[in-house]
Formats: sequence, structure tokens, C-alpha cells
Amino acid sequence: MEWYLLDEKIKFWLAEDMPYGDVTSDPLFPDSHQSTGTFVAKEDGCVAGLLVAQRVFKVLSDHVTMTVLVEEGDRVTKGTPIAKISGRTRDILKGERLALNLMQRMSGIATMTRTYADKLEGTGTRIVDTRKTLPGLRIAQKYAVRCGGGGNHRLALWDAILIKENHIHAAGGIPQAMAAARLAADLAGDRCKFIQVEVESLDELHTALAAGATMILLDNFTLDMMREATAINTGQAVLEASGNVSLETIRGIAETGVDRISVGALTKDVKALDLSMRFTD
Repeated sequence: MEWYLLDEKIKFWLAEDMPYGDVTSDPLFPDSHQSTGTFVAKEDGCVAGLLVAQRVFKVLSDHVTMTVLVEEGDRVTKGTPIAKISGRTRDILKGERLALNLMQRMSGIATMTRTYADKLEGTGTRIVDTRKTLPGLRIAQKYAVRCGGGGNHRLALWDAILIKENHIHAAGGIPQAMAAARLAADLAGDRCKFIQVEVESLDELHTALAAGATMILLDNFTLDMMREATAINTGQAVLEASGNVSLETIRGIAETGVDRISVGALTKDVKALDLSMRFTD
């Protein structure tokens, strides 16, 4: 991940937190005051965002060093030290909350993704995310999904084509939408990773396959419909299931034979993982 792409956002987030400086730390600690601290997991989970936190302190100050002690995506238990930090005290304190906020949310995403991915073990089906991300945090959130063992769908509207129900309605049908999408993909060139079409019935699945679709999203299909879809498809297109996916239903969905399952909850319905930083010296 090219974290420098986040630098401008990090500058904005830091400015949001201290447009007039840190009125607590700035007067309390002179430039010469140094501290050392440790970031610790306060509950079991899967960590992510350590590299982003490092970037926060790199953007903030030349007088702080953060050293990671675990790998991105590692499972940790309560009490595990995940990073050390040392340097100018007031600079550490200025970046501490932003770094923790990012790591906690990203670790929550990685933990949830790992929980879902574990349910798919042995099926050959992969879990992927969606565009249901917080504005400004998409790159970080999608990276966290990968840390948790998931995959990324398209990053944004610019890097792949997804023909949904409104596109189909406005274009006059699946064949018309597919034809227009192919022209758009040709114009985009290598920037367009794939063309995917959403279908809401088995009849639409037949239509999409006849139109030459190689990647199809099965929207809110029942398990019986998914099983029939995989039989109809016979490997012609990559089949992705979406809608009504939960930890209770995902294994059954995978066992229908679909190739991928997309879950918006990975980035939308997230409980942050509890992390803290305490000075040790």
C-alpha cells in the first residue's frame, strides 16, 4: 500500500484536532522532554493499521520513532504489545489519538473480516468488501479487509464497471447495458479491472450469460436460487453472492458453489478493537 497517498488526509486530520496547537502538551513539555511508550491490545483480535499509525507520526514530526512489534493481520491476545514509540513527548501526545483511532477502526475491520473468512475455510469461496466505506478512509479500510484475509472488490467508480439495477433500467436492459459497458471498458483501457453485471433472477442470469457476461453478481438470491445459478453457469462466469449475508448464513451461501461473497458489513458495521498507548519511561 502506498501510504504516502494518505499524507494529505493525515495533515487535515491533525489540523482538525489542533488548529491552534495542543494547549495541554505544548506548555507542559519543552522540546527537550523525551518519552517512551507502548501500544497494547486491550482485547483479542486481528491488528491492522500499524503502518498508517507510523505514517501519522512521520507526517507529524521528525522527532518521533514508532517501531511495530507484530505484523499487519496478526491475531493478538489481550495484553499483547503491538508497537513501541519514543521521542519528543509533546509530539507523541499530539499524534497518539489519531494513530489509535485509525488503528482501532482498521483492526476492527480486520477482526471482523477474519471472523467471516474463517467461516469459509475449505469451501474455495472468497469474501470481498464493497464501497460501503467512510469518505476519506476507503484506502485504509480496504487495506484492513486484506489484513483480515479478505479481498477487495473495486476500489471506486473509476477502476471497474459494475452494472446495477438502475443502470440496467436506464439503459433498456442487460444486453444494452453490457454493450455500453464494453465500449466504456475499451476507453478506460488497463484502468478497468473487470465488468460485472448484477442480476436479480434466474431469467436475468440467463440473459447476462447470453450477453457474454464473465462476472455476475447474484443479488439477494435464495440458497436454492444460488445452487441453480451455479448449475446454469457451469463455470462460464465468476459468480458473486450479495445480500442478506451474516456470520450465520455465509457458510451455507459458500456451499452453493459461488466463487465470491461480498459483505458490506466488513467496512460499514464495525466495532473498533480496543487498543491503548501508555508511557513507560
